[in-house]
Amino acid sequence: MVAFGKKLRESQIQEWKGYYINYKLMKKKVKRYTQQIEVGTQNHQDVLKDFSRLLDNQIEKIVLFLLEQQGVLASRLSDIGEQNHTLPEQPDGSNITQLQEAYRAVGRDLLTLLNFVELNAIGLRKILKKFDKRFGYKFADYYVKTRANHPYSQLQQVFRHVGVGAVVGVLSHNLADLQALQNSQGSYISIYDQPAFSHPDPVIDSIKAAVDRLSNSTNFLQFLGRHAFIMQDELLPPSDDHIVDERYHFMSLLLNLVSTFLYMVNTYIVVPTADNYSLSLGAAATVCGIVIGSMAVAQVFSSVYFSAWSNRSYLRPLVFSTIVLLVGNTLYALAYDLNSIAVLLIGRLFCGLGSARAVNRRYISDCVPLKLRMQASAGFVSASALGMACGPALAYLFQTNFKIYKITFNEDTLPGWVMAFAWLVYLMWLWISFREPPLEAKGNLVPCQANNEQVVHVAVENHYTQPLLTNSKEKEHDEVEEQEYDDAEEDSEKTQKPVTSFISAYRLLTPSVKVQLWVYFMLKYAMEILLAESSVITGYYFIWSTSSVAIFLGCLGLTVLPVNIVVGNYISNIFEERQVLLASEIMVCVGLLLSFHILIPYSVPQYVSSALITFVSAEVLEGVNLSLLSRMMSSRLSRGTYNGGLLSTEVGTLARVIADGTITLSGYLGESILLNTTLVPALIICISSIVATCFAYNSLY
Repeated sequence: MVAFGKKLRESQIQEWKGYYINYKLMKKKVKRYTQQIEVGTQNHQDVLKDFSRLLDNQIEKIVLFLLEQQGVLASRLSDIGEQNHTLPEQPDGSNITQLQEAYRAVGRDLLTLLNFVELNAIGLRKILKKFDKRFGYKFADYYVKTRANHPYSQLQQVFRHVGVGAVVGVLSHNLADLQALQNSQGSYISIYDQPAFSHPDPVIDSIKAAVDRLSNSTNFLQFLGRHAFIMQDELLPPSDDHIVDERYHFMSLLLNLVSTFLYMVNTYIVVPTADNYSLSLGAAATVCGIVIGSMAVAQVFSSVYFSAWSNRSYLRPLVFSTIVLLVGNTLYALAYDLNSIAVLLIGRLFCGLGSARAVNRRYISDCVPLKLRMQASAGFVSASALGMACGPALAYLFQTNFKIYKITFNEDTLPGWVMAFAWLVYLMWLWISFREPPLEAKGNLVPCQANNEQVVHVAVENHYTQPLLTNSKEKEHDEVEEQEYDDAEEDSEKTQKPVTSFISAYRLLTPSVKVQLWVYFMLKYAMEILLAESSVITGYYFIWSTSSVAIFLGCLGLTVLPVNIVVGNYISNIFEERQVLLASEIMVCVGLLLSFHILIPYSVPQYVSSALITFVSAEVLEGVNLSLLSRMMSSRLSRGTYNGGLLSTEVGTLARVIADGTITLSGYLGESILLNTTLVPALIICISSIVATCFAYNSLY
């Protein structure tokens, strides 16, 4: 992997070289500050002031150039507008086409300028993260708090690209008006009167995508896709003109998504009946925590070896996973007739050992083209959500009891038999239809170089436009200083390779990333407590049947997609992600508080409403949490065995294991206090995550 500083230089427009962020200089400054503090020649306060001044100067240089370029674009648009206004009442097609091309040329130049802003914004984020790594929150908290929220903030002008919206607006409505004029053969129809009349111009689509990347504007598909936490190189976002990679095979992707769906069904199909199954085998009802959690225990280990295995193959780990799951579900179903709780637990452990979610995620990350990766990521999350809802719903259908050759089929064993049959069918489909990607194309590294066409994202003409400023004097820029540091580049090819152990990955985590992982642990813990003990709690307080529990859990699962539609399309575009993050944490805390049984009789409305608040808030929290994590984590965690997706999976799985263990241990104190004793640690963890988020708030950008 090429260091960011080198990729930044390769992606720059040479005529604008003096106006980009001097990432190399600032990185060397950070290293020098560390050495000076160690020998005592500088204190932290002086370092903060000196580096702030340097960063202010860099940002001011970027902003002034950005404003100058916007002025040039505005002047060109004004000239084209005068020609547009002088069109005859019945213009011929050539006049309209000429104006359209003139507007599109401005649009392509605007794309170039947006790429300039994007590269600088990435550089700013990276240097702030690097300072975080060296000095904790001391700089990020101070700098972001004092600069980003100031009314004259130049930092916000870089991250929010102030003024670009007006240029985009002029381009959009003029191109749409010209298209409407052309289509209606001279009858002028404004976009403001007929907003749906014209199809968006490809240039406008490309500009909108670039603006969305800069402003973190989302839609449902993007927000949902972020739940998959599939990291990618920031300098290579998806572009419309990216060709389909030869590794991509639609049926193979579909098989990975089906595997994801079936595994989530397998996880939750036993939740409504796990307590009854435990009782029928002579164990306590609260042993359901171990029954449910044993799958997560095994998944802690399986995620690692499946992630490593997927470096060499995708088909073989998927086949192995399917066979293990088939055996595990068969053992789970046979435990009833064998009257063995041990066989039951071994069956669930086998199911956990067959978890191929790491392979499913790696396939999307490594083998799906950039332009399809967001859709594939959203498909991964949708398959998980659908499986989560279908699992309990299927349990509702298994209200029967019969025997075939001394093998019992009832509501306890049918989840195992049905899933075993499903995995058998999947295994045959997998063997026939999956296509192994070429081994040499599946490296662990992010592509080292990007040609200028990809980086600038000119999706229509697929070529570089000329620099916008043809008459401005190019500033002399630190050429001597840059050459001085060129040979001393801190990042080397070796240090940019994917990490090879959890310890190495942990060392790359900044304090703010650790806070985000703690938040992720909290939300997974709270959700597991809610779901895993639902059958015991509702049975004790409300005497709900298995069918009622299954319907309740199925309804909770069905809220996932609607909630993400609302958050992805609206809430995340109105509020900052860190604001949504903190508000969601508080709502999870409120849901947990409402769940406690204190003095007054526990009622169905109290339980259902508190569970709904907790579950929905945790779902919202997961999306914004993983979205922030994907930007804050080191790029070295975007590929390889120990990638960011594996880390988040391990944290979430560990949370589920501890939550299920808490349920079982609390069960020994009696079912009458099970609810409160399991909610207390969840509440403590939730409050601690809120406090940690408040301390790290200004570094969550």
